[in-house]
Amino acid sequence: MYLARGAEAVVTLMENTVIKERIPKNYRLREIDERIRKERTRAEARLISEARRGGVPTPIIYDIQDFRIEMQYIEGSPLKHVMNEKMSNKVGQLVGRLHSKGIIHGDLTTSNMIFSNDRIYLIDFGLSYMDNTLEAQGVDVHVLFQTFESTHSNHEKLIASFCQGYRESFVSADDVIERVKEIEKRGRYA
Repeated sequence: MYLARGAEAVVTLMENTVIKERIPKNYRLREIDERIRKERTRAEARLISEARRGGVPTPIIYDIQDFRIEMQYIEGSPLKHVMNEKMSNKVGQLVGRLHSKGIIHGDLTTSNMIFSNDRIYLIDFGLSYMDNTLEAQGVDVHVLFQTFESTHSNHEKLIASFCQGYRESFVSADDVIERVKEIEKRGRYA
């Protein structure tokens, strides 16, 4: 069963396994394209596993092939459909754990979070990378705050709850939150 198609990959469901397969880019030389897709597939699988080891619920990886990751299907609701202040606090804690491990998700949206069995799972690490800088962490959080603002009428309360949870799990949370404010100002005057 077809689940999604993005710029980089096609995601399908076979029985209870999600298969994410990076698609070829015809504008690249074949050898270069294959190398890039293999590297990105391995990196994504490694970061999913690293996040899980850091206490962030993610799908379990079953297998990795050249351009393909087979992983656990998480039955649940996209967080955007069930978001509240309590969940936002939990998201803050999870993102704090992620950032404590030096992992930047790269696409922190409530569409890339699944609520299942009283847990929030982070999915789609296709844009993830390792980076401990305030700027990278600030941009990661800024993207999430923009999602809150565009999809939830109570976004101020969600942001405040997120910040509380983020501070609970990440020692540099206040510095990152200050950087988010700077990033917002840049966007307004660009």
